[in-house]
Amino acid sequence: MKKYDYVLVGGGLYSGVFAYLAKQKGKKCLVVEKREHMGGNIYCEETEGIHVHRYGAHIFHTSNKRVWQFVNELAEFNRYTNSPVANFKGEMYNMPFNMNTFSRMWGISTPAEAKAKIDEQKASIIGEPQNLEEQAISLVGRDIYEKLVKGYTEKQWGRDCKELPAFIIKRLPVRFTYDNNYFNDLYQGIPIGGYNVIIEKLFEGCDIEMGVDYLENKEYYDGLGERVIYTGTIDAYYGYQFGKLEYRSLRFDTQVVDTDNYQGVAVVNYTDRETPYTRIIEHKHFEFGTQPKSVITKEYSVDWSEGMEPYYPVNDGKNQELFQRYAALAEKEDQVIFGGRLGEYKYYDMDKVIESAMNRAEKELS
Repeated sequence: MKKYDYVLVGGGLYSGVFAYLAKQKGKKCLVVEKREHMGGNIYCEETEGIHVHRYGAHIFHTSNKRVWQFVNELAEFNRYTNSPVANFKGEMYNMPFNMNTFSRMWGISTPAEAKAKIDEQKASIIGEPQNLEEQAISLVGRDIYEKLVKGYTEKQWGRDCKELPAFIIKRLPVRFTYDNNYFNDLYQGIPIGGYNVIIEKLFEGCDIEMGVDYLENKEYYDGLGERVIYTGTIDAYYGYQFGKLEYRSLRFDTQVVDTDNYQGVAVVNYTDRETPYTRIIEHKHFEFGTQPKSVITKEYSVDWSEGMEPYYPVNDGKNQELFQRYAALAEKEDQVIFGGRLGEYKYYDMDKVIESAMNRAEKELS
């Protein structure tokens, strides 16, 4: 008999949900986390009485009632609604693209006028869009593309829109109503007290080791548990034997500002090419804070290299092909379950990570 039923590699949401459900079945869990804190990218730090999202804005939204009920057992959620604003050289536009955006852009007031304007501008794209630029223009017209899509996307991916594949933006949310709610999901909010409230509940009762690299001590940790739940990068697990998967990474510049309200909204996207950061987050607005000072984070999109935090999988054909080779090896594993954003090389929203972990735990523990 080994000491633990499960050794969970990584202290993020997938591991947390799996561990929580495993403990309900009387299982013993050890969590091995490389960082000096738990919670993965949803971890919050308190500064000036404000819960700062250390790894970028995390806004919980879902249409899955089961997932919503699950997270509400862990924490109470507030009524925060994501309504970001785009700043193009000082001109402010509502997101997602809606009647407020179109009215500001063209001085029009009816859905019919907005549709006519977009139809007129997208007529320049004939046939199947060949790249991201053509795809975006065919969806929203040239004006919106030039001001609100082009610069932001090029900063995000580090490449010209003409060099990016069309499939990256198969769809852009376009609404012909005056509705600034970014998400279409039924449920939305931020946990009162920040995400650490959820993290603590999920990992309660687990043995935890932090500041430890599982892959450097793999044999030792494998020897401690009957099964391993691995949520790190799948290519690293296999020693990059087929080559390295690509990611985009992020850099954050967080500062305290001596004002009670810096930008009037939680998220402002900077959509011109010249501004080096993609967005500014003002954390207090996630929880309707009234603190005398504020904390802002400038977010920069950067090329990923080993040693940096991998945020966004580059899901192009070449990387998908490479991932499938690693996935084929993972399929053959008896003792290891791969899960989460890095283990499955997939861009996951929080609710989808939870859903995936719940489904896997159900299958595993039943």
